[in-house]
Amino acid sequence: MIVGQPMIDSQGNLVANPSTFPSGIKVLADYVHGKGLKLGVYGDAGSRTCSNKMPGSLGYEEQDAKTFASWGVDYLKYDNCNVQGLSPQPRYINMSKALLNSGRDIFFSLCEWGMNDPATWASGVGNSWRTTGDIQDNWASMTAIADANDKWASYAGPGG
Repeated sequence: MIVGQPMIDSQGNLVANPSTFPSGIKVLADYVHGKGLKLGVYGDAGSRTCSNKMPGSLGYEEQDAKTFASWGVDYLKYDNCNVQGLSPQPRYINMSKALLNSGRDIFFSLCEWGMNDPATWASGVGNSWRTTGDIQDNWASMTAIADANDKWASYAGPGG
């Protein structure tokens, strides 16, 4: 087990590592909400997260969305690693529907690094999406990312 990484219980539910979150994520979320803040978590549309250290939600979207809702999660950043060559749209749509059915409003942030032009399809799926790869902490990277986003300006609007 990796410290700080979620585990799976006997019913296939994500559970937080008790050594990192001894009271669980729900207690943490309640504390954060009590301070007037929101709580976000990281997930993945593949079988594993990008680090290969945590389970992804592929095939478990409904179950994981219900878990996130029960924890009091407000924001889900959802990556696109370990996807076995599957198209991202159906997988993101599956999680979007699962989140909508979870009983909690959860901001859904899609991340497939702009590889499949999410600006053209993601507005009906999530609340925000990545249009480029990772940004670095230097001016050249910042300006390159800004320049790469010029073509997506017409897609900007509420929810996107």
